Amino acid sequence: FLAVAGLTTVKASDFKIQETVAIQQDTTTKTPVEIKDLPEPVGKALQTEPIKEWTPTSAFLVTNADKSSHYLINVKKEEETKTLKIDKDGNIIE
Repeated sequence: FLAVAGLTTVKASDFKIQETVAIQQDTTTKTPVEIKDLPEPVGKALQTEPIKEWTPTSAFLVTNADKSSHYLINVKKEEETKTLKIDKDGNIIE
């Protein structure tokens, strides 16, 4: 029985491994806003059907990294809650 073994030497510098790690920082800011201080178009949107059946409980101005913004408004009807997104012009964002 004859066994043949080979020995190979490899230097670590012979291998080039390129690793790219992308880190996206969340640069969205969420600033609390009093319901009474919401812009007039946003307040009017809250008075339209069927939204006016809901009671606003809290509001935030959300500003994104690209400088776009909208209002995030938490509303409640009896035991049910939901969150609305409304732009500064009073348009509901789906």
